[in-house]
Amino acid sequence: MTIFVDIGSLDDIPRQGARVVKTAQGCVAVFRTADDRVFAMEDRCPHKGGPLSEGIVHGTSVTCPLHNWVFDMNTGQAQGVDEGRVRTFAAQVQGDRILIDATLIRRSAAA
Repeated sequence: MTIFVDIGSLDDIPRQGARVVKTAQGCVAVFRTADDRVFAMEDRCPHKGGPLSEGIVHGTSVTCPLHNWVFDMNTGQAQGVDEGRVRTFAAQVQGDRILIDATLIRRSAAA
């Protein structure tokens, strides 16, 4: 069972925009679509490290701002590229609040 944590209001992210959440797993881009769905994925394009949070959101895809790789926000898979993939994370809207997978927030145990 996935446990979620509240990261803010849906209105904190413009439609077809994104915000960055700094987590124990690194920076995560949280996207809002034109119809108010939310998606969370790594904020780093595997091609050249571009910040996906600065990309263009269209439908359920985001286009990297550096070299125009297009990623499916459901799966993290780049379109037309076999090895282009970013991690995705569970995200949802409850009322007007955005919730993401709480395991992103937990710190790893010290070795």
